Amino acid sequence: MNKDLKLQVLAKSKPAISLKEHIKDCLNIYEQLKICIPNVPIENKGLFWQLLRAAVVFHDMGKAHVEFQKLLSGKKNTWDSQRHELFSILFLNNLHFSNEEKDFVSQAIMGHHKSLAELRSFVDNYQYDEFTGECCLDYKKESEQILESEVSEVAKLYGFSEVKKESIDICKLIKKELKSNYTQNDANFLLRLLLIGGLKQCDHLASAGVLNLQKIEIEDLNFLFRHPLYEHQQKSLECEGNVILSAPTGSGKTETSFLWIRNQIEKIGQGRIFYILPYTASINAMYERLNNDIPSDSPKVGLVHGKLSQYIENKMSSDASIDIESKKKLVEDFKTMVTPIKVTTPFQLLKHIFGLKGFEKGMTEWAGGYFIFDEIHAYDAHVFAQIISLLKFATNKLEVKTMIMTATLPDFMRKELGKAIGNHSTICATEELYRKFTRHKISLLEGAIVDSLNSIQSDIDAGKKVLVVCNTVEQSQSVFIKLKSASKILLHGSFNADDRYEKEKQLSSDNINLLVGTQAIEVSLDIDFDVLYSEPAPLDALIQRFGRVNRKRKKGLCPCHIFKERNPKDKYIYKDENVILRTIVVLEDIIVLSNGIVQENEWQEAINFVYPKWNNDQENEFYNTTNLLDHYLYNDLEPLSYNERKENEFYSQFSGIKVLPTSLVDEYTARLYKNEFVKSEALLVQIQESKFANMIRNGAIRSEKFAFERITDDSIVEKNTFVIYCKYDSELGLQINVPESPAEQNSYII
Repeated sequence: MNKDLKLQVLAKSKPAISLKEHIKDCLNIYEQLKICIPNVPIENKGLFWQLLRAAVVFHDMGKAHVEFQKLLSGKKNTWDSQRHELFSILFLNNLHFSNEEKDFVSQAIMGHHKSLAELRSFVDNYQYDEFTGECCLDYKKESEQILESEVSEVAKLYGFSEVKKESIDICKLIKKELKSNYTQNDANFLLRLLLIGGLKQCDHLASAGVLNLQKIEIEDLNFLFRHPLYEHQQKSLECEGNVILSAPTGSGKTETSFLWIRNQIEKIGQGRIFYILPYTASINAMYERLNNDIPSDSPKVGLVHGKLSQYIENKMSSDASIDIESKKKLVEDFKTMVTPIKVTTPFQLLKHIFGLKGFEKGMTEWAGGYFIFDEIHAYDAHVFAQIISLLKFATNKLEVKTMIMTATLPDFMRKELGKAIGNHSTICATEELYRKFTRHKISLLEGAIVDSLNSIQSDIDAGKKVLVVCNTVEQSQSVFIKLKSASKILLHGSFNADDRYEKEKQLSSDNINLLVGTQAIEVSLDIDFDVLYSEPAPLDALIQRFGRVNRKRKKGLCPCHIFKERNPKDKYIYKDENVILRTIVVLEDIIVLSNGIVQENEWQEAINFVYPKWNNDQENEFYNTTNLLDHYLYNDLEPLSYNERKENEFYSQFSGIKVLPTSLVDEYTARLYKNEFVKSEALLVQIQESKFANMIRNGAIRSEKFAFERITDDSIVEKNTFVIYCKYDSELGLQINVPESPAEQNSYII
């Protein structure tokens, strides 16, 4: 043994952590995984946990290589960027497992950092003998440099004796693994998948300094009994397994889902919980609500979406005691298994069935867990198809239990959900409860919304809280300017994150008398207005708009006025004219038969009339998407094999590009100078790709280069950002049809 290295073998250098300590930390996470995800869908669960423990103990043994230890100690070395995990598998020969079981452990260890293709690329960087085809990297010789006695000592500490190195040609092993097919046709597909995911969870969480994984206790859910339960809530409390729930908006569907969760945990056991919503605004609101309902010294509720860092920054900006590192840690905790409840978008789950890098880790978190889908009506045919494929895989393969909640959903979509989750219970609110939710009176108004601004203004002047919903941003801006109120807000999708957050905060104060908006107001905002004026829209969208009026059912019958005439630009938002026409027919029937008074229990029949089936384009989109994704899941998805084409396909569906309004360039630069990168991103506004392409061509958007100094190392960094030369202000947002010249002081753009 090299006497210079007669010391504890290090696993990490900054800070210095010994191999022994790191394995101890990983095993701490391992023990908690056994508690938090006990229902892994493996027939022999005992064997699974034994194999995972062995993988945890041996995954970093290759770090005992003399040259790697020199590298960690900052000494001159010849490590040459080798892979420690490949050396780690040399020590598995004497384990008391069958050869096949040792192969499972070996594969998990090999893949706990890199894909098989990346490992192959690594060994290919070494020259091969052109005559023998053998790798010139002599692993047998290299293995002599591993401190075997140190490895044996650590292994014995964790219950593995007689550990000896094995002579393996790792180059040939990698080639063999790459040729193997470990898709779902392999009987041990799930075992391989979850061993790899489990090891990654243990290693990554321990390396991040995580000590505890929270779990939901029955007493955490005591808040559910603050009020008497509705009948559908009582049924959910007693129901085991998958559920599709139908109940009116405002009837406690969230509480219903956690009553269901309470019963699953009692009857089935622990599992990670995913509360899935379509929009970031509704996710933020649900996170805050659940976080208040389930108080804990260590948070048990987390949230994950694409704007998480901005949300944390905005939410905690007023608290000077919370530094940047604390915010970063909170973001990372939310992304990991630390919290047992995650409020999230479906896309955070869907990315795993597309086989994006690290999907094994994500799917391990799902194993034996619970999905709650809220607002399932909100997705188009393409995303709905992806959710169907997700549900089939998660329920059938990973034994995830699912509750799907809806106020209104066409029967043909409901049937697809039922087929996807298999055996399930159907729970509906009672007719009596639906009658109690009678709160709206509909009227259809001739003409367009711009023709009745005087009538709207009269309601505002009379002191009513008025909600006006337009179908396009431009229309909402125009209407907002013309209507007068001392306390009014405009809300649409063309605000930056800073301004959007401020508007949502103002709305929560309940002091706003006029809200003008677009579809953005349909997104679970907890607002309660007296009267609605809306442009024509599909029935499901209108139902969401109605739900923002008389939300608490304390105002008797509140009027909801729908205009018959469409804004000419509506066709870009709602393309199917027949859906709008059928919606008008439904509203006319309610006016004739019920004097406009909405009976909530009649919405289902109305929705089925408006949406009897997919239209041809939607049907093709739905079946093409599910067929292609199901084929990929069952024939191509493979542990440690990441598909770049599928990754590109996944991210391509997010149509939108972020741009910086020219009026915010000064503030953007100031934030970059302070290295406030999350805050600088919060100034950008998202626009559609089609508009972006046109504006790039005509020079209204330009790619500009910003230079600033990185505080951590004093280096000069250049950042390219798209600047849009259109007017922007915090009241109206981006006015895409109003040009604005760049200010002269923008000289720091290089």
